[in-house]
Amino acid sequence: MAIKDWPADARPREKLLQQGAQVLSDAELLAIFLRTGVTGLSAVELARQLLTHFGSLRALLEADQKQFCQQHGLGPAKYAQLQAILEMSLRHSESTLTRGDALTDAKTTRQYLQQRLRHYPYEVFACLFLDNKHRMIAFEELFRGTIDGASVYPREVVKQALAHNAAAVIFAHNHPSGIAEPSQADQHITQRLKSALELVDIRVLDHIVVGDGETISLAEQGLLA
Repeated sequence: MAIKDWPADARPREKLLQQGAQVLSDAELLAIFLRTGVTGLSAVELARQLLTHFGSLRALLEADQKQFCQQHGLGPAKYAQLQAILEMSLRHSESTLTRGDALTDAKTTRQYLQQRLRHYPYEVFACLFLDNKHRMIAFEELFRGTIDGASVYPREVVKQALAHNAAAVIFAHNHPSGIAEPSQADQHITQRLKSALELVDIRVLDHIVVGDGETISLAEQGLLA
């Protein structure tokens, strides 16, 4: 049965308009993106099939173009649409952080850092540069490494912080293993960076470790003292 023949309150688009996007399943959200199904499958059925193939909505969203376009009902146009949606979401998060008071909201900051870093198969060390009111000046990925580490150079971090005229910073890096627990090496480099930045009166507010679906704050763990 085509979706148009379903009861109105069961159609994904109508449910979203009446109850909000949060009530929809992954398949229903994906069906709205797909808009149409293929021969023999409604958009929702196609969405379910795709989610089964990829294993999760996240895996589908992070698939490369070749993997994505190999699936029936998908293609370059849909891939381009999806990448545009993902980039708009990322830019929305970034603009939220730059409006002035968003960094008082730890949840928003963590979500943004997760969006930026969690999909990398190798370790990336990044920094949020902040002004004296803790508003974001810039986000930069500073160092990239192998699957289990990235070399971080305090001199380069200080150089970039001064170039942005930052008053404070928040560090972040991902653990490709998916486990966000800070390592001894994470704690050690954080202290080295903190000492280096203190010499130029720049404060380290936090260091966020990004795992698969979770983040851990070194500040909340009492590891910045």
